[in-house]
Amino acid sequence: MNAMEKNRRGGGGGWFVGGLSLIYFVAAFEIVIMISPFAFFFYSAFNPILLGLNQSAATRWLTTFFLPHMIVPNTPLLLAIRVLGSVLFGVGALLFLACAAQVYLGKLLKRGVAERGVYAVIRHPQYTGLIMAGLGLTILWPRFLTLMLLAVMIFLYYLLARDEERRMLNRYGETYRAYLARTTMFAPLLGWRRRDVARVRLLPSALLLVLLLGGAAGLGFGLRSYTVSRLPLATVDGIDVLSVQPADAALAPNLLEALKRDPSAASALRSIPRTADSRILAYVVPVDYVMQGMIADTGDRWKLFRNHQTLANITDYVVHPIGHLRGGHEGHAGMAMGEGSVATRRIIILQISSGSVLSSARSDFGINERRVPSFFADVHLHSWQVEQVQKLPPGTGWGDVPTPMF
Repeated sequence: MNAMEKNRRGGGGGWFVGGLSLIYFVAAFEIVIMISPFAFFFYSAFNPILLGLNQSAATRWLTTFFLPHMIVPNTPLLLAIRVLGSVLFGVGALLFLACAAQVYLGKLLKRGVAERGVYAVIRHPQYTGLIMAGLGLTILWPRFLTLMLLAVMIFLYYLLARDEERRMLNRYGETYRAYLARTTMFAPLLGWRRRDVARVRLLPSALLLVLLLGGAAGLGFGLRSYTVSRLPLATVDGIDVLSVQPADAALAPNLLEALKRDPSAASALRSIPRTADSRILAYVVPVDYVMQGMIADTGDRWKLFRNHQTLANITDYVVHPIGHLRGGHEGHAGMAMGEGSVATRRIIILQISSGSVLSSARSDFGINERRVPSFFADVHLHSWQVEQVQKLPPGTGWGDVPTPMF
């Protein structure tokens, strides 16, 4: 935003955009809040919105995810996007804070329009920083809902920037006109220089909003389709297997054979109905996989909001993306794996059902499919013996809160 205009503009527009930005960042920071002791209070207000969206096939997609969150990405593109999320969030936050400091220092020293530093190149670097940080957060917690809110936020930032420029031109005249001519709006290579500012017109603005929303949705569905097509999936004897760590995909046949040899696990498998509109999905995870509570309620230890390690978890996830990816989500933020966990895998079994025929393992991840946890079993990788079998309640460690599928 313009350096001095932020402190003079008044009116309802700035407050409205600021309120929407707050709503967006609260929704995007769900990743932090859901593993904090405040999760209960947050979801008492936010989860009814998610559940309401889930009631209709027309809006259910907004609660789903379009990038892998639980599964370690196994392609260069998805790995690069994951790292980019951390970079964008960090750089965007620093840019916003640095420019905000320049704004308030300029006001204190009565310097007028800020034309130095980043402001010498772009006119609204604070908005640029917020957009970058928002895009980074959307990658880190990739609900369609946050993506669409980000598109609306970008649109409103554009309208607010145009209005600010018009008022700055009225106030500073030729001085600001010259500044317009040598700078761009949000990015050095993605903007245009101008010598005047026209009023915002309804039809072009509405078209821009439609393009932003349509582009965001198209990008999200494209990334989701790509993600599903690259999941490390296998189907063994009619059971679909998804490995959180791609290297574990080769273990699928031996793990399922171990389940079938064990009387308790075999009985639990036989109790799951098999029909044309349902399939069995098995997640293979390290026994100490820190995010297993998002798949099913496997115990209080994996309800991270009860562990009071929010800051450590989120710092590791955001600041150390490469180390986090290499570690395969295992034992981060102080939850180090024990020696036995390296040689043990947990198989979490879910029934996937639909109103139509599910023809392949990929169809397990359709937006409208119903997922019901059945049981989990721990299998030792050296002896291939089942160490325990435990029936699972409906829902996940976060109750009925929609959680990632992949």
